Amino acid sequence: MADLTLAPHDGPAGAGWDALRDEPGPDTVRCLGLYAKLTAGVTVVTALDGTGCPTGMTVSALTSLSARPPLVLACLRGSSRTLSAVRHQGAFAVSLLTVHQKRLAELFADPSVPPARRFDGSRIRRVLGLPVLVDALAWSVCLVEDVRPYGDHHAVVGRVMAVEVNGGRPLLWHDRAFHTLTGARSLPADD
Repeated sequence: MADLTLAPHDGPAGAGWDALRDEPGPDTVRCLGLYAKLTAGVTVVTALDGTGCPTGMTVSALTSLSARPPLVLACLRGSSRTLSAVRHQGAFAVSLLTVHQKRLAELFADPSVPPARRFDGSRIRRVLGLPVLVDALAWSVCLVEDVRPYGDHHAVVGRVMAVEVNGGRPLLWHDRAFHTLTGARSLPADD
């Protein structure tokens, strides 16, 4: 097997040049190709805007961050109305979608649909004042712990204040398309 250790050398910038930090890296298209291969659950993040009206967006970048205290991390587009509402309100909800909610995922992802219309036809319930999707696989209501910009998105850390877990199969996002689990079974652990 080839040794992947980088040999120190004086690169284009001379002494102190760091190949990992100073190389320009791959272009955006190649990075987006990599990101498309990630598989993620599909989630709708909701909040209340400055006038108290619900707003929300579809995200695939949601993950657990900590069990104690219970924290989640969501990545929201920096220019989104939902991020503005999350910052203003200091709270947000996440609803993990089931395979039967593909149309809802598309609706909340469509920037041409006004925020209030995204909720049309959806069964919602207010929990701690925030809208959650009743038929979701699971949902939580969170208080904002931190918001930090990274490139064109913001990482939002939320402390879970309420949670409900329901049954169903998750809606997944992979290779720029919606999917579901088929024939899911546990794989044996590697020794």
